[in-house]
Amino acid sequence: MKRKIPTFRTDREAEDFVDKADLTKFDLSGATPMRFELEKKEARVNMRLPSPLLDAVKARAKARGIPYQRLIREALERAIGRGR
Repeated sequence: MKRKIPTFRTDREAEDFVDKADLTKFDLSGATPMRFELEKKEARVNMRLPSPLLDAVKARAKARGIPYQRLIREALERAIGRGR
């Protein structure tokens, strides 16, 4: 039987664990895939939205645990075919 991933109090603890542990010996079935944004963001966009739409976007982002600007960026990427 595979072991559970321990709980970490800091990012440093988690990084040290991942650097040293053999992750094949741990149960990763409850893991959530993460998408890292490495590309530099130097351009800005300013747009006006109806308040209910922005509220809905913020609520959806909060439910996913991401900033609402990232959710908007992901929607734009999917719209032009650069999504996941």
